[in-house]
Amino acid sequence: MTLTKIRISEILIALLFVAVGISLRLLPHPPNFAPIAALALFSGVYLPKALALSVPMASMLISDIFLGFYEWQVSLAVYGSFFLCVFLGRVLSKRKRWPLIVGSSLVGSLVFFLTTNLAIWAFTPWYAKTFAGLINCFFLALPFFRSTLLGDLFYTITFFGLYGLVNDWFLARQKKAEEAAIQNP
Repeated sequence: MTLTKIRISEILIALLFVAVGISLRLLPHPPNFAPIAALALFSGVYLPKALALSVPMASMLISDIFLGFYEWQVSLAVYGSFFLCVFLGRVLSKRKRWPLIVGSSLVGSLVFFLTTNLAIWAFTPWYAKTFAGLINCFFLALPFFRSTLLGDLFYTITFFGLYGLVNDWFLARQKKAEEAAIQNP
């Protein structure tokens, strides 16, 4: 889908979610309890390809201007893990069921944990470049992984749930309007 075929409502949803992503990253929160992976998954499911990747990337880039950047290799791992969450969302878009949504969120959390901690081990001076150093890196990151899991699940359930409720409300409203039009031609 090209940018000219994107509906205004999709652009507004994307802008809203970018603003939500930036705001929630900038507000105080527990480490790694952030909405970006959930936004990436949601965007992959509901937004056209041209917008799906822009939501998490714009949210990260703009908020990183205020929060600060890290080594480019680590940043690449972080941003890349969110790219993979968008891809998971694209796959999920064909079969949107709660067990698959929750499972995709968990997979996204695991991908983020593995890729970012591997990058931290490989590209920062914090850990010995040995197998023991790698294990230590992953072990010390476990508390952050718990926050990542909880945050990703919380925001995934919130975004998908709210979208479902709003969508159901609009569909019910539309059905009532159609029934009223049939009864009162």
